[in-house]
This record gives sequence, structure tokens and C-alpha cells, in this order.
Amino acid sequence: METSEKHRPPAMSAIIRLADKRDVPHIHRLIHQMAVFERLTHLFSATESSLAATLFPSSSPSPPFRSFTVLILELSPSPSPDLNPSFTPIVREVDLKSPISDPDAEAFASAGGGDGVVVGFVLCFPNYSSFLAKPGLYIEDIFVREPYRRRGLGRMLLSAVAQQAARMDFGRVEWCVLDWNVNAIKFYEEMGADVLQEWRICRLTGDNLEAYATYDRHHG
Repeated sequence: METSEKHRPPAMSAIIRLADKRDVPHIHRLIHQMAVFERLTHLFSATESSLAATLFPSSSPSPPFRSFTVLILELSPSPSPDLNPSFTPIVREVDLKSPISDPDAEAFASAGGGDGVVVGFVLCFPNYSSFLAKPGLYIEDIFVREPYRRRGLGRMLLSAVAQQAARMDFGRVEWCVLDWNVNAIKFYEEMGADVLQEWRICRLTGDNLEAYATYDRHHG
């Protein structure tokens, strides 16, 4: 018993807070790590400046969850999250069960100072269901860094988005999952999500988008 207590990690709190422009370097690193995990680095072209301009525009910013919204997940032994009138930070005590080795802890030190470490994020924005005649929230990205996985933190991020959707009387929350990510699929099914096998994503991007945008002019 004495040995197990000696090696037990210190008490930690998980904090989910609204991101701001100070978090852009962390958001950029997290998205790149996610691209590596998903084997999609060939599609990754975001820069810190492009993220800052699109996620945190300086002119006419929209309220959270009415446009692109990022929630940051941090761990801290002594949380003191900044109070934001637009989103009350969620603070939960977590039992990490075993010590964590995080070689990138310094690089992911909280932008707000203190002893917090950024461990994940979720990016969402509103969509609309014509069948329900209600808006919803679409999760573009949800990601927890590798040393912190399988500790319930991804569930916390999803729960935060679901709580916000319910609070705003939205009809649903949707997201995509790669077909080879069987662990994620199992996790989503266990939490009650429907994995819609009959749907496929259709996407126009890059040169194909530009070509189709001028289709009428060339075929009119």
C-alpha cells in the first residue's frame, strides 16, 4: 500500500475553457498532431496566422457556439481558470490512476499562465437539420494528446459540447470518424451515438472547387 501511494500521481483537475487568440499556437500544434494520428498530414496546410484570422476574427466576432468555437482542455493541480461571461469553465477532478510522461508538457504550457498543461481540444460550429427544423452543433475536430488518452478526457470534451447543445435547445450533435479507427467507433457507440454506415462524405476542395465554381461560365 505504501509503495502504491508513493507512486500515485498528484491530484489533478481537468478544465474545459473557451479558447482565445492566445491559444492559437497550441491549437495549431494539436491540429498537426491530429493530422499525424489520422495519417492526413498531406492535407494539412493551416498556419497560426490563418487559424487566428478565421477562428478569432478581430472584427465582428460571433458569440460562442454561433460560429466556429474552440474549447481547450487543460490539466492542472491547482486550477484557476479565467472567468468568461460567454462560457463558464468546466472543472472536474480526475483520477489519472498512473503517472503520465509528457515530453511536450513545456511546449503545451497553458497560455493563461499558471501550472496548467493543454492536453486536448474540440472545435465545433452550428449546422442545421431541416428534418428537425432545429440548429445543431457539428464537431469538426476532437483530439486528446497521446499521453492522456484512455483516461475519460475525450468523453469530457464530447459531454461539454452535448451539454451546450442541450442548453441551447439544439436538435443534435454530429461528427465524423475514420472507418479504421475502431477504438473511437466503439467508444462513440457505447456512449449512445449512431454511426451512420449508409452516409458518405462528399467534398469539393482545391482545384476541383475552383473548377466547379466556374462551371456555368464555361458551359453556359
